[in-house]
Amino acid sequence: MVEHRITILPGDGTGREVVLEAQRVLDAISNNSNIGFEQEVIPCGGQHFLETGKVWTEGSYEFCRDESDALILGAIGWPGAKLENGDLAGGEVILGLRAGLELYANVRPIKLYEGVLHKVHDKFAQHWQPELVDMVVLRENTEGLYHSLLHRSALKVNGKSDYEPPQLDFPGLEGEVAWDPRPISQNGSERLIRAGFEIASQRSGNSDGKSSVHCVDKSNVTRGCQLFRKVFKEVSSSYPKINAEFAFIDAFTMWLIRNPEWFDVVVTSNMFGDIATDLGSVLQGGMGMASSANIGDKHGMFEPVHGSSPKHAGQNKVNPIATILSVQQMLGWLGNKNNDQELLNASVVIDQAVAEHLKYGKELTYDLGGTASTSQVGTSIAQRISDILSEQ
Repeated sequence: MVEHRITILPGDGTGREVVLEAQRVLDAISNNSNIGFEQEVIPCGGQHFLETGKVWTEGSYEFCRDESDALILGAIGWPGAKLENGDLAGGEVILGLRAGLELYANVRPIKLYEGVLHKVHDKFAQHWQPELVDMVVLRENTEGLYHSLLHRSALKVNGKSDYEPPQLDFPGLEGEVAWDPRPISQNGSERLIRAGFEIASQRSGNSDGKSSVHCVDKSNVTRGCQLFRKVFKEVSSSYPKINAEFAFIDAFTMWLIRNPEWFDVVVTSNMFGDIATDLGSVLQGGMGMASSANIGDKHGMFEPVHGSSPKHAGQNKVNPIATILSVQQMLGWLGNKNNDQELLNASVVIDQAVAEHLKYGKELTYDLGGTASTSQVGTSIAQRISDILSEQ
């Protein structure tokens, strides 16, 4: 049995609940295959900060960096948990890992499963074809509007001093002025865009079978986006069999909801990707269905898109499927990284088990119109995984 070292970062609120279902899925796989998982749980986040005065124990970052094959994160954020400088307590966990481990590609699938009504309009949703919603959005994860906070968090987890951008004058503005730099680099853009074309080369295209990568930006206004689009054009020339398409972010948000079947793979900058994928989650049934992967050349961290949802914490009611599908992404990433067919198969099995669970439709959480608990959904999917693997 091959052992894979998985570090679990439960975080805050409902994050602590959904990662239990991620662990249940990992156990189902290891109990029914030759894949083993060594799971290390590291408490962290805002609640941990309020309880202990630290966002995580000393050496946690180094353990994630040096002793882990992959990371699973629940969620970060808790009311009242703030650092002295005003930053979110626990933010350095997620942002420090993204920046410190150079997890430059935030990969967010937007897929509608059969049996799930999307959130645009219930009457229309009954006639919606699930196959029309199946795209992947790659959000640049280490630059852009979040760069200062990311850089500050990376310095902090590495034990160095805080960083603040230099102050500038803004002619014509009066009173207090707050601002954030939005640096976009050629190197950061190229590696993200190239990852998008590589993912497109492994997919079967959009609903019409056409492989494409859309560059989503605001290059008619901002210089950073102009550089991003320039790099996109350069990279796209290396992939002549994949259509290179373009959209401004404001128009894209309309087309995303109105014509999702147009899109196969999308690449965009940090803030645009953050907002657009949250909007895209309505097409797949809500945030409880939205998974994500933070991927670099060496490391990977996998998490649901949703936050810690303090108002629902401790009630065992939130949807764990986003987290389970993040595990599915993790196993696919590990399988490709290690050229391990059994891991790749396990990733496919998770997707199959989730699809069957949703199509059956008897145990759904409140956000999908049901009354099932977090643990009931996780147990049901884990059992389907066990059944599928045992029959192979």
